[in-house]
Amino acid sequence: MRSRIHAAALRVGNCPSQVTIVAVTKGVDVALVREAHALGLGDFGENRVQEARGKIPEASIAARWHMIGHLQTNKVKYVPSLFCLVHSLDRLDLALEMQKIGDRLDKSFDTLVQVNVSGETSKSGTSPGDVMSLMRALRPYDRIVVQGLMTIAPTCDDAQQTRPVFRTLREISNRVSQEGFDRIEMKYLSMGMSQDFEVAVEEGANMVRIGTAIFGPRRL
Repeated sequence: MRSRIHAAALRVGNCPSQVTIVAVTKGVDVALVREAHALGLGDFGENRVQEARGKIPEASIAARWHMIGHLQTNKVKYVPSLFCLVHSLDRLDLALEMQKIGDRLDKSFDTLVQVNVSGETSKSGTSPGDVMSLMRALRPYDRIVVQGLMTIAPTCDDAQQTRPVFRTLREISNRVSQEGFDRIEMKYLSMGMSQDFEVAVEEGANMVRIGTAIFGPRRL
């Protein structure tokens, strides 16, 4: 997998070492998580806060944990003690709860804004046309530090069909960067999963979320 990421990055003149692999551990046994960590993986992603609350302490590894799934407002209070980066900020009520919890705990939230580029109703995320207005609306929320964007492409038999989705997210990222918002840095493009990560890397992804290609078919 690392060799495929390396090759994809080189094909477009990017630096392979700048691509972070987030190993998706939804439904994965703790023993396998530890094994992956021992083999050199340092970033892991959980989709569900409830699962993460048990798994992260049990794994007891020096790793960076990412919240990559839809985040409910009533689960925000658990985020600071579990995760280094939230990939799924997509609405103002979630931002408001983050601000409240951040003020209470004197902590900031490093986040990515999730964009539903494909427009699929089954996926969370703000619409591409609403990204700039959401960024402006986040200005008062000084506990939120936006570090990039995330998207999930449709499942396709041909990974090349996902290319327009990834390209659109990169273009949105460029537009956000040009605006120069405070506390908003387009440092990360989190896009690409097991079936399409090479295309995502070719389109500028520097963070890919990979589960099946690492751990095999999901058990849950």
